[in-house]
Amino acid sequence: MTERFVTETLNKKETDFDISLRPSLFADFVGQGKVKERLELFVAAAKGRNDVMDHVLLSGPPGLGKTTLAFILAEAMGVNIKVTSGPVIDKPGDLAGLLTNLQRGDVLFIDEIHRLQKAVEEYLYSAMEDFVIDIVIDQGPHARSVRLNLPKFTLIGATTRSGLLTAPLRSRFGLNNRLDYYEAADLQQIIERSARILNVDVEKAGSWEIASRARGTPRIANNLLRWVRDYAQVRADNRITKDVADKALSMLDIDEHGLDEMDKRILETILHKFAGGPVGVSSLAVSVGEETGTIEEVYEPYLIQQGYLKRTPQGRVATDRCYEKFGLKPGGKSQRELF
Repeated sequence: MTERFVTETLNKKETDFDISLRPSLFADFVGQGKVKERLELFVAAAKGRNDVMDHVLLSGPPGLGKTTLAFILAEAMGVNIKVTSGPVIDKPGDLAGLLTNLQRGDVLFIDEIHRLQKAVEEYLYSAMEDFVIDIVIDQGPHARSVRLNLPKFTLIGATTRSGLLTAPLRSRFGLNNRLDYYEAADLQQIIERSARILNVDVEKAGSWEIASRARGTPRIANNLLRWVRDYAQVRADNRITKDVADKALSMLDIDEHGLDEMDKRILETILHKFAGGPVGVSSLAVSVGEETGTIEEVYEPYLIQQGYLKRTPQGRVATDRCYEKFGLKPGGKSQRELF
């Protein structure tokens, strides 16, 4: 991985950010009230001391605004931000190239920071704590270590799996924030803001219909809005009503509870093929034709949060709400068969 490639990756990500629907100010960021309040205070304190902001860790499921908050923090501090991700940084030299190009106060944002190579992560320890890195020059008997001083910078790490972070790395962050799924009311505000940016005419009932099916995730809400916009453009005179949103989302097999085709396939498989469970995630993955990691990281969190599924030491088990959704009673008999 060359420094040129890393730089091109950063520039592309920054360009993508500029044309996105992400807010650039705290005032425009909806939801995550406690996290936002802490970060605003964090910024105000650093600026009041004319100091550099301490390192920040943002964790939580994908699509909740971790990257957005990183850019907002950099904007609030009035500094530059460099963006990369854990898998992109193959070796310590890549990280050294990024760190030595930072200026005082700059933000280095590392997405999926839990996927850093072990050797790269160990380089971060001295960089985060003492703002120095040691580079080994030459090889064999001529090898020598050279210490480079770094400008004081802020590292913002984002992770969807905070449990995979090592304790030494986690302890070096001054502020650790976890982002949670959004309420439908907050998602409705996000959708209406995005609709204004996209010049889409959306009614309150239409934005609520989209928000209630967005799985508590702003990224999904904006993606659904774009789809409903396209549907309305072709079939509904460019106006999003409740009925238009319902028809557009039904075309994607997203029901009124936000469950898509794979969600329902997972639940029906547990109910009908495994008698409601318990069933191991590997057997479930084979039955529905999906990767184990995808089920664990993409589908299960929402199904568990909504009360359709629970994890037990023996495996996944369908809940009473799951039976009710599919018109069944525990034991597998449908409501019709009981009467």
